[in-house]
Amino acid sequence: MSSRIFQNVIIQMKDAIDRPIGVVDDQGFVVAASELAMIGSRLDDFHAYDLEQANGAVSTENRCFCALTMENAKLDYAAFVEGADAVSRTVCAVAAVAFNEAKNNFEEKHNKAAFIKNIISDNILPGDVYVRAKELHFVTDEPRIVLLVRQMDNPDVAAVEVIGRLFPDKQKDFVLNINETDVVVVKSLQSPDNVEEVRKAAHSVENALREELGIRCVIGVSTYARHLRELADRYKEAQVAIDVGRIFESEKTIIHYENLGLGRIIYQLPTTLCEMFLNEVFKKNPIETLDEDTLETINRFFENNLNVSETSRKLYVHRNTLVYRLEKIKKITGLDLREFDHAIVFKVAMMVKMYLDSLNNYRY
Repeated sequence: MSSRIFQNVIIQMKDAIDRPIGVVDDQGFVVAASELAMIGSRLDDFHAYDLEQANGAVSTENRCFCALTMENAKLDYAAFVEGADAVSRTVCAVAAVAFNEAKNNFEEKHNKAAFIKNIISDNILPGDVYVRAKELHFVTDEPRIVLLVRQMDNPDVAAVEVIGRLFPDKQKDFVLNINETDVVVVKSLQSPDNVEEVRKAAHSVENALREELGIRCVIGVSTYARHLRELADRYKEAQVAIDVGRIFESEKTIIHYENLGLGRIIYQLPTTLCEMFLNEVFKKNPIETLDEDTLETINRFFENNLNVSETSRKLYVHRNTLVYRLEKIKKITGLDLREFDHAIVFKVAMMVKMYLDSLNNYRY
């Protein structure tokens, strides 16, 4: 952050304020002041800890201090005003607002990470992307991937810092804090078809959070963006990857949007249409008629590509026993899973049921 920005604000305020004002860094060194001789000196009565714990201005014997906006509860800068009376406290609070506004405007204009965050959050017009990218000397058509890292169980604010260390090139790779559970990584790729690079990046994030913070996470991986303006859509893909994976691939911790397949289609269907489909497929008896053992048999049968011999071997049952179970399923549902068309219908129906169950569980 340039002290020149703070100094410009002070110059504009100087004539309206009858006492010295300025800005100190987190060590108490003056970086900007209405009295130029103060710049570079250290204020002995400044204590960062007091400001980090306070809600508003803090007074010492000679001055008032007010923290500027803090990220991750860490103080970077504070406004100060000479005097410890009520007027000084008010002036200090007003000055802090002005300094914050200047600081935020500067960072938004000159910070590439803020620019990327605005893109994925849809907080910038598509036409403005080109203008801002040019101002920031940003390569617009470089292939990039979006990783959405969602912390499970006990989120930790230190996750952003841990993940950030994995991507040291701050001009190409961006680690953004979205909320208390979600961190986004926008990673530049050497080539759009470099699957191994993406795989390594996702696994390195997962391993770092587990080993350093003891955090379990789920990572949604988008398809690659060919242009900066596509990052908002890729962020949505990573979100969908996590949401769909939670339903259909709950055992996975890294879910690629492009591998969601049928689950992605079902996820986008209206619930009324899903319910109609289940009623049509299971006209004879509802799917709830099938017990857990029968459903386990069905899942194993699908896992082994409808191969009766292989499935019976994996289930440790005689081939005839498996055939008997399949006949029983046919009698209950009207679907013969040994026929490919029937098997497809049943597989889709099971996924639709999983989707509806997940919605009900989420509501309650």
